[in-house]
Amino acid sequence: MVAATDQLLLRLDHPDAEACRAELARFAELVTAPELIHTYALGDVGLWNAAASGLDAESVVDVLVRFAAAPVPHAVLTTVTDTMARFGALTLTRGAEGLRLRAAEPPILDEVLDDDRVAAAVELRIDDHEALVTAERHGALKQRLVELRRPVEDLASLSPGLGHALGLTGETVLRSYQRDAVASWLPSGTGVIVLPCGAGKTVTAVAAMAEVGAHTLVLTTGQAALDQWRRELLRFTDLDPADLGEYSARRKELRPITLTTYQQLATRARSGARHLEAVQAGDWGLVVYDEVHLLPSTVFQLTAGLQGRRRLGLTATLVREDGREADVFALVGPKRYDVPWKDLELQGWLAPAVCTEVRVPATHDELLAHARAEPATRPAIAAAVAAKRDVARTLLARHPGEPALVIGTHLEALRLAAEELGAPLVTGDTPAPEREERYEALRRGALDVLVVSNVANVSLDLPEVSVAVQFSGSWGSRQEEAQRLGRIVRPKVDGRQAHFYSLVATDTVEVELARRRQRFLTEQGYHYDIVDAAALGGSSLS
Repeated sequence: MVAATDQLLLRLDHPDAEACRAELARFAELVTAPELIHTYALGDVGLWNAAASGLDAESVVDVLVRFAAAPVPHAVLTTVTDTMARFGALTLTRGAEGLRLRAAEPPILDEVLDDDRVAAAVELRIDDHEALVTAERHGALKQRLVELRRPVEDLASLSPGLGHALGLTGETVLRSYQRDAVASWLPSGTGVIVLPCGAGKTVTAVAAMAEVGAHTLVLTTGQAALDQWRRELLRFTDLDPADLGEYSARRKELRPITLTTYQQLATRARSGARHLEAVQAGDWGLVVYDEVHLLPSTVFQLTAGLQGRRRLGLTATLVREDGREADVFALVGPKRYDVPWKDLELQGWLAPAVCTEVRVPATHDELLAHARAEPATRPAIAAAVAAKRDVARTLLARHPGEPALVIGTHLEALRLAAEELGAPLVTGDTPAPEREERYEALRRGALDVLVVSNVANVSLDLPEVSVAVQFSGSWGSRQEEAQRLGRIVRPKVDGRQAHFYSLVATDTVEVELARRRQRFLTEQGYHYDIVDAAALGGSSLS
């Protein structure tokens, strides 16, 4: 490993590369992942998450020095030490008079109070070390302090909320890592649990809900996810269905356990009031943020008012392409538990996955249209390259009888694929009952192939699907790549492997986008084989 001022270069041909990669994953972010050298960045949020998890600067420095191929620049070690020391230098506690912001040293309090937005959240400076904070500005203050690189450790006592006992059913057997995840989160009552897709994040959250035993609000990504949560809660707990409510476009119920969607909270009722205001009226003891990495920016602001409650975020990756990981850190809490995908694969909790990038040739006319198009429309043109449909047919023929998804972002390309493959198509415009009917047909084996858009990226339980053919993605999104692989890695009854194929049109914008998309999974230990479509055999391209 070679260190730079803010980047780390890892040589994959070194015998200690795998051990080094596992250590780096605890505090650094993979930036680029070509075949021989991986580049990692030392970022604020990664180091603060490491500090919140109990990792100290000395341990991080030890990893850098121990694996470095040359002496580590002093500036790098200083940056690590300074950045990690910033977490905990400011704390929030709750006393009889309200919220107290306390600084370890008076100059730190002076520094942050010089900022107008911080000062606006402060009612009174008590002394050199402490100030009283306006409760309504709790979330906004934490966001601003993160922006100032002065993250506050929120130790304020949390409202217990109304109690509501919740027991797990006899068939609910938690895996060891699920128990560890709950145990890591429970003492603080705030923060994020990071588990791979298919590793049972929902069951883990249900176990946390049972430990808390309070009125709980669950925020989901959409109606399909909400319905899945309903099924899981009724399956894994002794919850009375009458105590399970839904606050959505379909109905407006506030019950001891209430499910809603991010979209619902971001919209306004006919009266002009936000639905969130009605939901916030509940005396919640816990708020669960499903797929917290997708938390929309509008809801970031709206949920700032829920800081006095226990908060649990669930995700397969904290990566956000808009760079707003810091908002998750500030408003939901630090990462409390994480486990590498490959570790769970080796333990048999995830199906082994083979990832293949297939380079598909575009015709002269397609390349010309791509070159002449505006940059914003080039991905859609590349997604619809005609040869992709032929390659998809060839790949699916390699896995006869195995349930498969053909998945993508650009709808015209998917429509053409569905027509040529003779498979049904599910998009955001597909009515919910019809959508669920097609998912269920795939689950029970009545359907072999389903073509799906981004609506299938998250919160979709298709345990027996083992093949995915990806036509296109969203602007190099790492989180989306992880979510799509996650659709197919649940362990299979017959032990078969999962196969994830990503079709990339050569000489187009897709080549660079694919490289970006694969970074997160590469960090998790997955390797993409790159093959030319002509080498597949059995197609008109060979």
